[in-house]
Amino acid sequence: MDSVPIAGFSIAPQPTIFIVNVIHAHPGKQDEAFQIIQDVVHYVAEKKVGFLWSNLAKSTDGLTVVNIEAIQGANNVDEFFSDPVFVEKFRRLDAVSTSEFHTYSVSDLVLPKTGQEG
Repeated sequence: MDSVPIAGFSIAPQPTIFIVNVIHAHPGKQDEAFQIIQDVVHYVAEKKVGFLWSNLAKSTDGLTVVNIEAIQGANNVDEFFSDPVFVEKFRRLDAVSTSEFHTYSVSDLVLPKTGQEG
């Protein structure tokens, strides 16, 4: 049975929208903040068609968590925040952190120079 991948990488920029969440954990709360945003992202991945992929990372200094998430369009943000379950999960971050997010569209894709280009 053939399967069609739902996410992948392309050699050229695509009209992808990125959400970047920067979560500033309260002292000693980085792991808890990570678990909360992980729960949020897994919920979105399971329930929202506009979700493409996410990278979740903890800073090595123990202070922040970052979610870099690709979605199909900027309107997906409003869709996510109109879901009461999503909002409840996302608001749990307030107890362990302060956070901000911004929406970005791809303007340039920079790849390594391999020396094989003409």
